[in-house]
Amino acid sequence: MSRRVVRQSKFRHVFGQPVKADQMYEDIRVSKVTCDSSFCAVNPKFVAIIVESGGGGAFIVLPLAKTGRVDKNHPLVTGHTAPVLDIDWCPHNDNVIASASEDTTVMVWQIPDYVPVRNITEPVVTLEGHSKRVSIISWHPTARNVLLSAGCDNLVILWNVGTGEMLLALDDMHTDLIYNVGWNRNGSLLVTTCKDKKVRVIDPRKQQIIAGDSSIRYFEITDEAPYVHYLNTYSSKEPQRGMGFMPKRGLDVSKCEIARFFKLHERKCEPIVMTVPRKSDLFQDDLYPDTPGPEPALEADEWLSGKDAEPILISLRDGYVPIKNRELKVVKKNILDSKPPPGPRRSHSTCDSDFSVSPALEEVLEEIRALKETVQAQEKRICDLENKLCQFTNGTD
Repeated sequence: MSRRVVRQSKFRHVFGQPVKADQMYEDIRVSKVTCDSSFCAVNPKFVAIIVESGGGGAFIVLPLAKTGRVDKNHPLVTGHTAPVLDIDWCPHNDNVIASASEDTTVMVWQIPDYVPVRNITEPVVTLEGHSKRVSIISWHPTARNVLLSAGCDNLVILWNVGTGEMLLALDDMHTDLIYNVGWNRNGSLLVTTCKDKKVRVIDPRKQQIIAGDSSIRYFEITDEAPYVHYLNTYSSKEPQRGMGFMPKRGLDVSKCEIARFFKLHERKCEPIVMTVPRKSDLFQDDLYPDTPGPEPALEADEWLSGKDAEPILISLRDGYVPIKNRELKVVKKNILDSKPPPGPRRSHSTCDSDFSVSPALEEVLEEIRALKETVQAQEKRICDLENKLCQFTNGTD
């Protein structure tokens, strides 16, 4: 008889364990919308969950440490006129999240480090370009401010969030509903799954499909044959509504945590911690190779011009401390700066004369700019006061 050889693996004894009841997020009205979405997005600062909301779409954002029963009056992120279908945290700014909705728009939001007193209703930027509901969004892994959206119009759009402009539209590549989209490690290619039972590997800048496949397969891959290996299974009695996945930089390296899932139930969010038992308290280099950090490797225009770059890696040896609130700046181009192309001159008797900006219009525009600056200053003052109020309230509890 041949004796079976057990494959050596550092993950051989990995196991999953739900957290204690007081470390869950209780009494959350998770969205019941039918959509192939995770309904949950997580980063080292926050957990965001799409929730039921009357009169539009909304999601809730909770600091990771704010566990337990969630106040029914906890502020929401609202602004969509129809249900929210997908959310995704920016990998380069832990205070920025994007949302996609049935209302055909994508919105990008700035989330403060403190808990706001009222709902967040004004996005930093609204992206409009789809003709049907938008069910998928995904940030580029290495280029700053590049966001992908896919809608039920079978259209994939790439945006520059920093300017609010459409970079690329992939409109002739899918014959049916797009189920899912994913980037490769450096963001040079993307892969899609579609209702037509095909997997497509796409070069978005060349706007070409470079590989097609009619079978969907999923693997855990290693460097040695037979390359595919079964590790373990975590199971529970309750099915999940959706799932959020913590980035590697948000894991607790002191406890040999290699993954953390945020499992959504009908009324709560339950973190599931995956750990590899180790006797030593020292940092385990083999479990924690350098991982992508929060700094982008490229700007949006660099990526669009054809440049690729690997993610900027960081070490987790001393753990990861989230960066303090960084503001997303959106600089939209002024359409008045783009004059119409020169054409044949017309007689002065026609209504179509050469376009020019009158001094009166310039004065109005200058007044609008001044008003915007005043509003922004007041918004900052209000936020500061809300922050102080929260600190005072927490101090008196």
